Amino acid sequence: MLPEDVQDMIRSENENKRITIADIAEELGLSTATVSNVIHGKTKKVSDETVRRVQELLEKRQYIPNMAGILLAQNDSGIIGVVVNQHEKYEMHALEDAFIASSLNNLSAEIEQAGKFMMVKTATRLETIIQFASMWNMEGLVLIGFCQQDYVWLRQHMRIPFVAYDIEPGGTERFCNLSIDNFDGGFQVGQLFQRLGHERALCIADNHIGVDYERYKGFRSGFGKERADFMEIPMLQKDRARFYQERLELLRAYTAVFAVSDYYAIDLIHFLMEQGIRVPQDISVAGFDDMPICSQFYPTITSVRQDGKLRARTAMEKLMQLKSGEEQGSTLILPVQLVERESTSYATAVESNGIFRS
Repeated sequence: MLPEDVQDMIRSENENKRITIADIAEELGLSTATVSNVIHGKTKKVSDETVRRVQELLEKRQYIPNMAGILLAQNDSGIIGVVVNQHEKYEMHALEDAFIASSLNNLSAEIEQAGKFMMVKTATRLETIIQFASMWNMEGLVLIGFCQQDYVWLRQHMRIPFVAYDIEPGGTERFCNLSIDNFDGGFQVGQLFQRLGHERALCIADNHIGVDYERYKGFRSGFGKERADFMEIPMLQKDRARFYQERLELLRAYTAVFAVSDYYAIDLIHFLMEQGIRVPQDISVAGFDDMPICSQFYPTITSVRQDGKLRARTAMEKLMQLKSGEEQGSTLILPVQLVERESTSYATAVESNGIFRS
């Protein structure tokens, strides 16, 4: 006879052993396929009595289903994937970015409201997105931060419907692009600086293409083409600090700066204040996106607000329409609104020596 402590260990292991479909089938004298069909809700060809017996034993044996297997076995998994481009500018912290975090929060609420499940992933390779979607039999995807050629390639290699955040209009066959009026957002900032009496103003961005360029074009149109300059800044924070330091005198030549994101606006304000340059007394600064930190920062930041809840709600509506065939692919441009705060004020007179004018 085994020692008592060994018997206790064996009993404990048996109690903690996970009950399998095969165990349930053997005990009831049924096939594993029948038990699996009951678990997965496929009971059209199973008698009511058999269904009852299986369900009772499942409860009695405290069977824990493999949820991934159940979802994969269904035609509609109920899973909506959200994939964020882990772009180098995020320095491996994409999900901590204020815009990304806000977008995920709004999408989570809308996906839950629709009775679906949200799964989030960061990616840099497009093949990873296809694997992710196929692995979980997803109903649809929301993709954030990729470029138009990426979406076109995905559409050619993936059957799952998806919605894209923020690409330039056009080329959206079999997927939906949910963008905002980037041109108008920049235009509103340009008009604000003009109204506040600024003679020369600067737009900063880490590229000269896509949605950021649309924001700059709108800014230049609203402020005045010949008075709005552009500076392409480094993506990495450590490089920007050195970049700004080397161009400090050029920055001092402007009384207003439009940053194409709140992140870059806050980063610039930090740098200016470290140099003893006051915001907005010496330089006004405006951002884009109107993240919650804009109203909590000092000084509070003038920014272009986009309705994240509206975009998330529209994303879910479009995904379901793509799935049903009601939608074939389109671009929607959602409105934006300028919110004025403490970081912008009336101009002081300075003489500009220019940076880059286009």
